[in-house]
Amino acid sequence: MIFKKPLFYFIFIVASLVSILTLDSCKKDTSFAEGNVSLTFSTDTILFDTLFTTIGSSTYTLLVSNTLDKPVNISQLYLGNGQNSKFRMNVDGVSGFHLSDVEIPAHDSIYIFVEVTIDPNSGTGPMLVTDSILFEVNGNLQDVNLIAYGIDAYFILPNRNIAGLPPFHIVSREFTDTTWTNDKPIVIYGYAVVDSNAILRIEEGTKIFFHSNSGLWIYKGGSLKVMGTKDKPVTFEGDRPEAYYENIPGQWDRIWINESSVDNEINYAQIRNGFIGIQAEYLQEDMGNQLSIKNTIIENMSGVGILSRSYKIDAENLLITNCKQYNLALTMGGNYEFRHCTFANYWNYDVRKTPAVYINNYYVGANNVVFPFDLVKANFYNSIIYGNNTEELLVDNNSQGGSFNYLFDHNLIKTENSTNNSSFWVSILKNQDPKFVSTSNADYHLQDISPAIGQGKSSVIPSFDIEGNQRDATSPDLGVYEYQ
Repeated sequence: MIFKKPLFYFIFIVASLVSILTLDSCKKDTSFAEGNVSLTFSTDTILFDTLFTTIGSSTYTLLVSNTLDKPVNISQLYLGNGQNSKFRMNVDGVSGFHLSDVEIPAHDSIYIFVEVTIDPNSGTGPMLVTDSILFEVNGNLQDVNLIAYGIDAYFILPNRNIAGLPPFHIVSREFTDTTWTNDKPIVIYGYAVVDSNAILRIEEGTKIFFHSNSGLWIYKGGSLKVMGTKDKPVTFEGDRPEAYYENIPGQWDRIWINESSVDNEINYAQIRNGFIGIQAEYLQEDMGNQLSIKNTIIENMSGVGILSRSYKIDAENLLITNCKQYNLALTMGGNYEFRHCTFANYWNYDVRKTPAVYINNYYVGANNVVFPFDLVKANFYNSIIYGNNTEELLVDNNSQGGSFNYLFDHNLIKTENSTNNSSFWVSILKNQDPKFVSTSNADYHLQDISPAIGQGKSSVIPSFDIEGNQRDATSPDLGVYEYQ
């Protein structure tokens, strides 16, 4: 028994020492780098592209790195203008204007997410907003510049909600003639509606921006007059003007035009980055009007460039490019004429299984019931239909449909269709590469070796191309651009 007590104490002492050593080895190394420490930044300036006032920006990411062998303690990390800053930041999940003791382990990084919202100044010129993110380490100061440009705009916000319809705001009431001017951009949330027997005129140079799922609806009996010019076109696009969104399709919904007692007119417009560029259709009755569209570009639609349902369209110098489904879909019959148009589809976001141009004369309803419609005419003169699919033209004449009258006269077309019947096909350049300047850069001017040069029909108007260049009177070029 006299040996048990010393043995017990010996085991206790050894166990205690092991525990102390183990705890000590688990302690975090809090020895920070000392002296003149420099952080590394992914950029020294975050520049936000032009933003609309009151609308927040995209989120920009700043990577802050510690390249040293020891951890770094940022004693102060803050926005220079503090709580008065127009910018907002989030540091690895923690939001604030001023943070303290932000640690970066050795050879590691942190992320700072930055956004900005600019207050309106009731002016038409751009506003410059600046600030900086400051980093203080061991008494040394580093900074990253923040720069944003903003412009004021007219905002149209929805004030009506009716079941089955998107939120909307009537911008031109019954029996009124309303003009949108070009002094400020117009930003639309929901749908801007032109009511029955009303007219909306849009001045040259007006810039119209749509929020997600928003659009312009010309209701039954209403009328749209887009009055752009070559030097000052009217533009329709999404409300994110940052460079990243410049060519992103599907940012807004559509321009929706119903039947009217007055013709709808679009001249010199650019319609970009929506779901459907223009949807033109009759709701109940043929009121005898048409859509006249000239000198207009429709591009980068996540659905269709122009979707027509039994409508009447007269078009010249129309360029429609790069749509996920169809550049042009003429459905449920109708009455159409296209002169000097280019339908070029080189959609490359994913696989496109549909042709650039589609024409039919019927509608399939419930239980596969076919409803016939008359295709009074679908005439194409001096135009180009081309793209990166094998088949870029589908002429879909249903035997249960109505009349089906079409004509392709002096066109360059990529198609597997037979073009031998002169009742429908006249002077067709079939499957000949038009030699556009650059399809990857969406430049559909003709190279000097293009087979489309000089192949047009002389009696077809217009006398000028989409850029105002005089066309050759006897042998004009095919498409919207006359080779210079």
